[in-house]
Amino acid sequence: MDDTERGGSAWRRRLSCLGVVVAVLALVAGGLVWLFRDELFHPFGDARACEGSDMQLPGVIRAGGAPIPTGASDIHYFTRNGSAQVTFESNQIPDYLHRAGILPEGKPLFDEKYGSKGVADDEIELPQGLCGSPLRGPVWIYHSTSATGSSVDVMVEVSPTLPDDFRFPARAVVTYSLA
Repeated sequence: MDDTERGGSAWRRRLSCLGVVVAVLALVAGGLVWLFRDELFHPFGDARACEGSDMQLPGVIRAGGAPIPTGASDIHYFTRNGSAQVTFESNQIPDYLHRAGILPEGKPLFDEKYGSKGVADDEIELPQGLCGSPLRGPVWIYHSTSATGSSVDVMVEVSPTLPDDFRFPARAVVTYSLA
């Protein structure tokens, strides 16, 4: 075997080793992208933020003047032009409504002074831009205005079987100003 055959054989071996290394690196990179896809493809790296949001909310979201309930799940938010919409699911909605000042203590959950019956459809789409699970009807909509004049609207799923109670757990959508 002469030197050119040995050199050509070594060159092919190097190329095949390089091909294997490139394939392994591509596989590892693809696995990392898949593993961290939520952080890579959500605004601000926050899996709660919906596409198109222009401002990141803090770890503890204060929707309408009070932190959303501890233990809330399926939390998503959409921010645009100084306002926010937050959706979450919790079994502590009455407590949240009282803490946020949307429903005064001692008032019934469905007092028409503070809210009104909403659409009774089986499934209600979330507001445009807000991602997450849709609301299941019927819903109750609360309207509140803070001392500074900013408004807060809360839409909550009502129990279809118990007339004076929320679903357990209930999904809520809170719309409020960030200012």
